[in-house]
Amino acid sequence: MTDKKHSLDTVNIQYYTFAEHPNELKLVSGKSLGPITLAYETYGELNKEKSNAILVGHALSGDAHAAGFHKGDKNPGWWDGLIGPQKAIDTDKYFVICSNVIGGCKGSTGPASINPKTSKPYGLDFPIITIEDMVRAEKYLIDHLGIKRLLSVIGGSMGGMQALQWVALYPDHVQSAIPIATALKHSPQQIAFDEVGRQAVMADPTWNKGDYYDKPDKPEKGLAVARMIGHITYMSDTSMEEKFSRRLKDKDYNFDFTADFEVEGYLRYRGDNFVKRFDPNSYLYITKAMDYFDVSGEKLISKAKASSVRFLVIAFKSDWLYPPYQVQDIVRQLKIKGCDATYCEVKSTYGHDAFLLEIEEETHLIKHFLNKTFHGYNVVR
Repeated sequence: MTDKKHSLDTVNIQYYTFAEHPNELKLVSGKSLGPITLAYETYGELNKEKSNAILVGHALSGDAHAAGFHKGDKNPGWWDGLIGPQKAIDTDKYFVICSNVIGGCKGSTGPASINPKTSKPYGLDFPIITIEDMVRAEKYLIDHLGIKRLLSVIGGSMGGMQALQWVALYPDHVQSAIPIATALKHSPQQIAFDEVGRQAVMADPTWNKGDYYDKPDKPEKGLAVARMIGHITYMSDTSMEEKFSRRLKDKDYNFDFTADFEVEGYLRYRGDNFVKRFDPNSYLYITKAMDYFDVSGEKLISKAKASSVRFLVIAFKSDWLYPPYQVQDIVRQLKIKGCDATYCEVKSTYGHDAFLLEIEEETHLIKHFLNKTFHGYNVVR
């Protein structure tokens, strides 16, 4: 629930365009991409020592608008409950950055962007990207802002992957990390759900092998189905029972294929709304990046760097998409390396969505961790 008293006022989206020399970013795939634009928002003020910067990573369908209100909007950013004055990520104290990942469709360079070589949208000419590529692009933004070391990198789901990838790539540039409801790598089940969603998009006859931007019809039906599948995995059996049970939309069955049950109507509503704000090709690219993600074993952090980064790792008991055992694997790997890592498992019935909804519990954990980290940063440093 949004606390308007402690919410940010109107916020604006910003853009940073960069190009690695000569003019492209070298990707994990071996291909190149550039120039690259990142859409981002910032909240709070960077202190004189530049020691209070926190980077927030968004989930699959998220964007740079994590908190506050855009002009004319009725609803705030997607994590407004945690980011703002006196909140868990206190913007009176910290300088908070959130950027839309490359491959996205909310201002950052993605498949819907114009390919400078053809002057047309990239479509499937956009190269396959990874979480590592996303983070390397974010590093350019952080350098541009003049920040040498981040106080913390925090995020849930794919945002948690970004937090872990930051540690894997730039341990000397991260003071702490808070990965939430995430994993070191996708399990076969998680890959399977992503693949079904991708196939739903690609099976839509209007997808046209990714070339639909100048066409009157877009693959909205396929993307809507993919989103419906996703929403099922974000909830839990308990939350679905509490929210819907077997309640009917009308007094009796319709004896046709309309939405008889409230849960059917909900899924159709979520799917239909998602297609209004998200690009189907971005869905393909971002889910593939999540499937490729893997910082297991020796990839996450070396023993030599283990003492330089603190961790708060959070799981939710009813999350079956990223179950607690996967989150515990993160902590286990960190402890083996000798890292300062705290594991917290929150009792919630919300399933994977809990990282967006269990604001009170997360606030208690995150606020305490950040206060301790910020104090340690400015004393030890």
